Amino acid sequence: MLLLLLISLLISLLPSGGTRSTFSPARPPAIPLAVKSPYLSTWLNAGSKGGNGGYLPGKWPVFWNNQVTGWGGMIRVDDTSYTWMGGMQPPQVNQVSFQYTSTKSIFVLDVAGSVEMTVTFLSPITPNDLKRQSLVFSYLNVDVRSKDGRNHEVQLYADISAEWISGDRSATAQWDYGVTGDVAYHKVYRQNQLLFSEIKDQAEWGSWYWATDNVETLTYQSGQDKTVRGTFANNGSLPNSQDTNYRGIGDNWPVFGFAINLGSVNASTVNTLFSLGLAQEQAIQFSGASETALPPLWTGFFNDDLAALQFFQGDYSTASSLSSDLDNKISRDSLAASGQDYLTITSLSARQAFGATQLCGNSTKSYLFMKEISSSGNINTVDVIFPSHPIFTYTNPLFLKLLLDPLFENQESNKYPHNYSMHDLGGTYPNATGHPDGKDELMPLEECGDMLIMTLAYYRRTNDSAYLNQHYPILKRWTEYLVEEALYPANQVSTDDFAGTLANQTNLALKGMIGIEAMAVISNLTGNTQEAQNYTNIANKYISQWLTLGIASNDNPPHTTLAYGQDNTHGLLYNLFSDSELGLNLVPQSVYDMQSNFYPTIKNNYGVPLDTRHDYTKGDWECWVAAVASKSTQQTIFNLLATWINTTPTDRGLTDFYLTTTGNFPGNLFQARPVMGGTFALLALNQ
Repeated sequence: MLLLLLISLLISLLPSGGTRSTFSPARPPAIPLAVKSPYLSTWLNAGSKGGNGGYLPGKWPVFWNNQVTGWGGMIRVDDTSYTWMGGMQPPQVNQVSFQYTSTKSIFVLDVAGSVEMTVTFLSPITPNDLKRQSLVFSYLNVDVRSKDGRNHEVQLYADISAEWISGDRSATAQWDYGVTGDVAYHKVYRQNQLLFSEIKDQAEWGSWYWATDNVETLTYQSGQDKTVRGTFANNGSLPNSQDTNYRGIGDNWPVFGFAINLGSVNASTVNTLFSLGLAQEQAIQFSGASETALPPLWTGFFNDDLAALQFFQGDYSTASSLSSDLDNKISRDSLAASGQDYLTITSLSARQAFGATQLCGNSTKSYLFMKEISSSGNINTVDVIFPSHPIFTYTNPLFLKLLLDPLFENQESNKYPHNYSMHDLGGTYPNATGHPDGKDELMPLEECGDMLIMTLAYYRRTNDSAYLNQHYPILKRWTEYLVEEALYPANQVSTDDFAGTLANQTNLALKGMIGIEAMAVISNLTGNTQEAQNYTNIANKYISQWLTLGIASNDNPPHTTLAYGQDNTHGLLYNLFSDSELGLNLVPQSVYDMQSNFYPTIKNNYGVPLDTRHDYTKGDWECWVAAVASKSTQQTIFNLLATWINTTPTDRGLTDFYLTTTGNFPGNLFQARPVMGGTFALLALNQ
């Protein structure tokens, strides 16, 4: 039956005409095109639920939540027009291949057997260069060459629609055309700006820029989609005109096009570069030591939008080189750690994890804010930062500190009334206004453990003892909560809140104990040796009891339980990773070996279930347990997850939540979330 389903899926992914594209290293559920921030997050749906199998022509790109963000491309070869991106009318080019790296999505397209196009979408990731990382811009690079030995007259076209500027398709769009230095641009924005507001998760403030080099053969036009695209299709050029009838996004669908006459194209590659991005003067409303509206960090490096745009458009060579360096590092390390299946997973997760974040502040004080994309929209959710944090400790641990800083600042300013850690910094991104009423989601044991573990994880990479001293009082307060609650957790939810409440959760208890031992280490590092001894005594006492309370030792093979005393249950013991990550040696090696032997006995077609209550699993947690498993179990888990990526019918940004039996969504939830940064757990451990 499984073989028949796979054959059916492959047939459904065939394009309507032409040969089938190859996909390397996999055909993902959705292909990242421009994924750089919570608001610059556009994808090509690929899975069979609603995508077209991963073909650039024939399907409109969409925002992560599946709203169309109109982005179209045509090419005219010897007076015949073809579509190379989007759902436009001219005949489609034939896609030959697709490849993704950690920062790039690369399509090779054949135009009637005469011209080859290489279309590269680059969303730069530069963890060691905050100036470049702070820019909310992405590149579209198009290379064109003759492939049949003859010269061809070629014109290239690309546009965006006003759909990028608002989730409300009736909102009035306004636009302008201009030139700054050697860069031509369309500027598009919502006429009535709604500061710090979202509709359908799209930003309702700021200006979008669609830009290219102001070459001699460039023409432009703004206007109704059919008019602008039809003009190019018929003429190969645009009239250098602007439609000044500002109107609703869905009212005769205004688009903003560029056409470039490439002239007579031979076997030598001709290149055209486009930039697309969002500029906002203020990005986050933050309740920290004071109440303030934070600017995006890039404003500290550039005088205005146009200076940032001009820099970005001219920076492609450097940005591409730095991103390729990261691609190569992730590729080299992933292959060495666990082979190609692992690289398939990590390289698809990188843009998604960084693309949920925004750098803000200035050179004196910088912050990183993260949106809990898809699942709730919270900002800097502790138990979302936690599963994602391995990618940050692996690439640059400063990013972890910048994520934790706003949480510390708010709570240390006495703006949260409880003695345990808050769940998130605000119910709705981008409003990091905290919870002064204390009515955030109740997940206290989870969040206290997470904060202690991540604080020590940051120190382990940086030796920043000043950070430990700075936050010692509040870390101690959270530890005291764990001392009271960790051994026998009350009926509550963990980070897997969708699974419901449960008392005495074995995995949650383990997190609390690891958090206490982490505080013992922190206490020693800060000279609080008596407190260190007390905490390590408690942690070891608790773990010795946990080894009896939480293990079904009479089962064959033995394993930890979902909850104390429930010997017929099991779950992914992903919190075990933190013991290894922090080098605590709190948990005996026998537990690692026991779990490693157990997981292969409960696997399904596409993975190991999260626990006995359901067939679904979490891809991030699978990677956490694989990181501390034996090599054979590790590779089994990675193989199942990579197979799922390549064959799943899901069609949104890589979900961390799927059915291990069918590979489908349990409810079309949890798409494009940053938690997939947790796939880097093994790399963080090996570093």
